[in-house]
Amino acid sequence: MLNDPLANVLSKMLNAEKSGKKECQSKPASKVIMKVLEVMKDNMYIGDSEVVEDGRGGIVKINLLGNLNGCGTIKPRFAVPIMNIEKYEKRFLPAKDFGIIIISTPQGIMTHIEAKEKNVGGKLLAYCY
Repeated sequence: MLNDPLANVLSKMLNAEKSGKKECQSKPASKVIMKVLEVMKDNMYIGDSEVVEDGRGGIVKINLLGNLNGCGTIKPRFAVPIMNIEKYEKRFLPAKDFGIIIISTPQGIMTHIEAKEKNVGGKLLAYCY
């Protein structure tokens, strides 16, 4: 039994990336996982991802590009107002303007950069660099 499916997907991706694989699979699939992967794809950390239905939650297939150095979930999922995002940037990212923090906002799941532009806060989900 999995406690955190998002953390499971991110750790499998990172392990496959470090071992030099071009693709990895994880299960189960969810809307949040797919949206986080879509944000990572838009920022060129991974390639395409797709869900293959197996009747038991689905399997996520992810193509890897070799651009991922580190990623993980942020636990607990801190609620962050827009003015405090920089504090978490310093905590989870190795350098300024290097990597992304993925945030769940009322306007959808987006990077911390987009959240600053739109002036919205939210809950921290994951980081990637």
